[in-house]
Amino acid sequence: MRNKRARPALGTRMISVSRLNRLLERAWARKILPEPPFEAALARWQAEGDPRWTAPLTVLVRSLEREADLNPLGRTLAYGQISRAVAARQRAERLWRTHPEILETRLRAPVVVLGQMRSGTTRIHRLLACDPRFRFTRFFETMAPIAPRSFDTRRLAAAAGLRFLHSLNPDLQAVHPTSATAAEEEFGLFSLSFHGAQFEAQWRIPAFVRWWEEADRRPVYADFRRLMQTLAWSRPGDGGPWLMKAPQFLEDLDLLLEQFPDARLICLDRDPAAVVGSSASLVWNQMKLQSDTADKAWIGGEWLRKTVRRAEASSLVRRARLDVPQIEIGFDEVDRDWRAAMRRIYGFLGLALPSATEERMAGYLADADRSGFRGHRYGLADFGLDADEVRNFVGTAPAYAL
Repeated sequence: MRNKRARPALGTRMISVSRLNRLLERAWARKILPEPPFEAALARWQAEGDPRWTAPLTVLVRSLEREADLNPLGRTLAYGQISRAVAARQRAERLWRTHPEILETRLRAPVVVLGQMRSGTTRIHRLLACDPRFRFTRFFETMAPIAPRSFDTRRLAAAAGLRFLHSLNPDLQAVHPTSATAAEEEFGLFSLSFHGAQFEAQWRIPAFVRWWEEADRRPVYADFRRLMQTLAWSRPGDGGPWLMKAPQFLEDLDLLLEQFPDARLICLDRDPAAVVGSSASLVWNQMKLQSDTADKAWIGGEWLRKTVRRAEASSLVRRARLDVPQIEIGFDEVDRDWRAAMRRIYGFLGLALPSATEERMAGYLADADRSGFRGHRYGLADFGLDADEVRNFVGTAPAYAL
């Protein structure tokens, strides 16, 4: 099968976050390790880079410093992430200058799995990725889309990074099981433009979020197209339509369709109370590692706001763009009979669903069940929310009444 979901790593030992924080503080105090030099690095990045990406980078770093209240581990992880994104951005720009033909690469009729966080988009995305006629972005590619010039260690680095995160918080594997080579959404590609939920879902950075919500995001999606072209160019002979997925698309569907006008949309729907509760749980499980003051009530309120914002934005575009092929699929529909749901999707795409592909899908789902992802438990009340209130509030957003 092309698309395997990793089972929890056997023998992974849990690392104490509090102990790791104490060790980092002592190492910084004794000058054994340098404390992450955000301000000095930011000045260097501003001098070296294009304002198109150094402007949001500046807002991000300042928001991290003033609002996120990161612990030592959080500062270390944030600095590493941002440094790697800057380096990847610089590599991408050099590659595009050296190989301008990359930007002529055609991505025909991509299939976009569109939906809120935790609405079942990963399940549909990975089921489709069982079909060898489709292409998809792998986890290690979304984390590092530009291959180094020398030996490519991206798979190893991604696997090591996942193992480390799961050792810090094993619940993350239940929330979103994945592996270095699994089909994954393109959230990491937006990090090269310093935009998107990869940052929002880890750190409390409201100034950064609000800045981007008001900014012109067209350059972000032009960069996204170039990065998708780069992935396609790096895998010659791997044909077929590309599967794309990122909850970020809901906020910017008009911009995505500008870049990919022949896209086809598979639109997922789920009970808003489950969407908001599961989203808040995912954010909490990431944020609590990096900040000792992560606030469940704030997370609940913010991700309720984000859910409504995304529903409203995507609804306006979908209603205005009825020329774009689109199908709606319910989370519960897939739960009841995934084979029937997939046959309906394949009918929409004008494709036959071969029995061999259907059996690969069944194998993927069996592996997913064994991985323990159904062990994800959360309660809306933990995040200061009530199910009926969430349904009433989110239900007024047009996307839930299409």
